[in-house]
Amino acid sequence: MILDLARELGFARAAVVPIEPPRRHELYASWLAAGHAGEMAYLAEPDHLGPRADLRALLDSARSLVVVALAYDRTSPVPVDALVRGKIARYARGEDYHLVMRDKLVALADRLARALGAPVATRPCVDSAPVLEREWAERGGLGFVAKNTMLIAPGIGSYVVLGELLVAAELAITAPESPPKPRCGSCRSCLDACPTGAFVDAYVLDARRCISYLTIEHRGPIPRELRAAIGTWVFGCDVCQEVCPFNAGVGTAPDPMLAPRSLDHAVPDLVALAAKGANQLRQFVRRTDRARSRGVGARPARRARAAARATRERARHVRPRRDHRGARNAGLATYAATAVIPDSGITR
Repeated sequence: MILDLARELGFARAAVVPIEPPRRHELYASWLAAGHAGEMAYLAEPDHLGPRADLRALLDSARSLVVVALAYDRTSPVPVDALVRGKIARYARGEDYHLVMRDKLVALADRLARALGAPVATRPCVDSAPVLEREWAERGGLGFVAKNTMLIAPGIGSYVVLGELLVAAELAITAPESPPKPRCGSCRSCLDACPTGAFVDAYVLDARRCISYLTIEHRGPIPRELRAAIGTWVFGCDVCQEVCPFNAGVGTAPDPMLAPRSLDHAVPDLVALAAKGANQLRQFVRRTDRARSRGVGARPARRARAAARATRERARHVRPRRDHRGARNAGLATYAATAVIPDSGITR
C-alpha cells in the first residue's frame, strides 16, 4: 500500500523499515571524533547525536519508518555562448529539494492516514533533520552506500535525494532482512577523481577538503592549497558522481520541480553573478538550496568574483579573434573557462 502511494507522488524508490538501532552510529561518532566534520560542530551536539542513535527521539510513538528516494536531473546543459561560466551541483539547480521533499512527505502522510482510515502521528524528515538517512535508505534496500559515501540505487544511480517519514503505526515491512552489499568492487573512480583529495579512504570523506563543504558550509578563507583545485564550482560539486559507472545512462525520470530553473541556475555566467548586489543575490537563490548556504549566496558570489577576476586578467593578454558574426573565438572561451584561480583570488 505505502509503496503504491509513494510511487503516485513521484518517488523513484520507497521502502518500509522497522524502528531499530542503526548499525553505523559508532562509525559516525568516530568520524566526528576524527575531526572530519570540519566546522560543522553542531553535528556533535546532543540534539543531533541523540536522534541519530534512536529515531524515537524525533517521534516517541514511531513504530515504522518509510524511506524514499526522489530523482533529480542528472543532465548538464552545454552552453553555446562564449561566456565564462561556473558550475552549480545538479541537486541545487531547481527548487529547494528540502521544500519539495517535505511537501511530498506531508502528502504521503495524508494519503496514508486516509488509507488507514484514522489519523496517525507522523514526522517527515529531510537531510536537515538528525537522521542517518543513507543508513536507513540502505537498510530499506533502496541501494547501497558507495565508496564516495553516496547512496547508489542500481538502475537510477546516485542522483537522488533522500527523505524519511516516521509513522506511529505498524506498517508492513518491505525492507530485506539484511541491507544490500556494496557493489563498487575494485573501482576507485570516485576516490581518484576528487580534485581536492577529500577521501581519506574508501567510505571515509574528510569534509574539510570537500568542495561541497568548502563552497557551502565553510566560513572564512578557503585553504590556499585547495583554491586552484576548486576551479569554477560555486556551490557544491558533482565530480565523484560524474565518474561513477552507476551513473552512466539516462537513469529514471527526475522530478520536474528539481529541474534547473534556467541556464544560469546550472552554469551561471560568472561575471554577471559577481556583479550582483545583495538583493539580487537573494532573489537569485530564493527557494533554492543555495539560500541555505552560510551567508545566503555570498560564498557563490565571492567564488564568482574570484573566477571572473582571474579570467579578466588572463583575457587581457589574449587578442580574441572574431568570425563574421562577431562572436568570440572558441579558443578564447575554452582558455577562459579553464583558467586557474590564483591564490590571491579568494580571501574570505
